[in-house]
Amino acid sequence: MRAPIGSFEDACPAADRLGLLTAPVARAVEKGWGGVPAEQIIHVDTDPEIADTAAFVERHGADLLSRSANCLVVAGKRGGAVTLAVCLVLSRCRVDVKGAVREHLGARKVSFAPMETAVGETGMEYGGITPVGLPDGWPLLIDPAVVDEEWVLIGSGTRRGKLIVPGKALAALPGAVVVDGLGV
Repeated sequence: MRAPIGSFEDACPAADRLGLLTAPVARAVEKGWGGVPAEQIIHVDTDPEIADTAAFVERHGADLLSRSANCLVVAGKRGGAVTLAVCLVLSRCRVDVKGAVREHLGARKVSFAPMETAVGETGMEYGGITPVGLPDGWPLLIDPAVVDEEWVLIGSGTRRGKLIVPGKALAALPGAVVVDGLGV
């Protein structure tokens, strides 16, 4: 199978590679979501040593920078309550934590969640966190530019491998909300 974006040597339906995914991601891929069949979610096997965006793009194609999305776990605080959420923006953008995220979560303060929290709560590896298979009830804030992409490269839950999914399919994930101005 040939991946619809990038120059990957090893691509196939993610449903055929559930063993390479973390448990929460494998469960989500297996059942699909929002009318997206599991066969339409593509897994590309990659070297975990180049999981970070810059090295990854250098190896698999410069066009991926505009078609890759970063998934970041944030912690919104108001009083004693903490709300964990995920933000998904194209790799060339930053997340507007102090504006769009804070406003959407109704938090007084928002910061990126500590690595231990992000990894422990999601059941995914740092550097591979993905919006697919998030814990129940977590808000998933998505920049409209991500949804507008025909195909988007995202994490797979591990540093080894990535998922390629239709941009519109990401807006159908549980807890997803498209937030204008999320990516700046």
